[in-house]
Amino acid sequence: MPPVTPIGTPLIQLDTVDSSNNYAMAQVQASLADHGTAWLAKHQTAGRGQRGKSWKDAPGENLAISIAVVPPGLQIAQQFYLSMLVALACHDFFLVHAPQYTCIKWPNDLYWKDRKAGGILIENVLQGAEWKFAIIGIGININQVSFDPSLPNPVSLKQLTGKTFDIVNLAKQLCGCLEARWRQLAEGNLAQILQDYNQRLYKSNELVRLKKDNAVIEAKVLGVNEQGELLIYTGSVTAIPFGSVEWILS
Repeated sequence: MPPVTPIGTPLIQLDTVDSSNNYAMAQVQASLADHGTAWLAKHQTAGRGQRGKSWKDAPGENLAISIAVVPPGLQIAQQFYLSMLVALACHDFFLVHAPQYTCIKWPNDLYWKDRKAGGILIENVLQGAEWKFAIIGIGININQVSFDPSLPNPVSLKQLTGKTFDIVNLAKQLCGCLEARWRQLAEGNLAQILQDYNQRLYKSNELVRLKKDNAVIEAKVLGVNEQGELLIYTGSVTAIPFGSVEWILS
């Protein structure tokens, strides 16, 4: 039977941890967590993002959460559907509080206009051809208003709204959004997930600049395919695998 525990049950609060994903992975590997268990970190001393990047946060000001899930019926080759689901849930959540100009920058960054509001890191536990568990790590800027100068384009909910938010309540809201999208996945609505993702895609049908090796490519963003490749048009359609290009945002 598929797991029935709602995502975010239980929601465990951690005062300080190196990385909530590291902590969650250790709990899963020690068989101390079930589908839906979530860990909310008040402060990460070594938070991690995609492609080996660090996630820098101010203690107690942002939403840093990791969630253990059992992918429902997906094959390992379908991993990007989980990535799309999580990005959509983050978008759903952010849209409640900052309703205009929210989008998903491929592959799974949360953006408001041209500014980064959050990021996602998903790590998998595989056993042969079986996808046993995934750890979903989400970081979203909430109450922080002063950022490290090395971060090129951050933005927080407080900067956008002028409001101060309760992090625990927001964590519960986000888990509710994940649960709603999870039901979509569990029901096998993969085509709808892909369609929803592409409807919310950053710079869709616009010209962008991408850096590949030492070359800069100017291309029109067409969308993303089932494999998670970015489809661009430069006179012909090209599928770009994740990690092979960098966005030039200026």
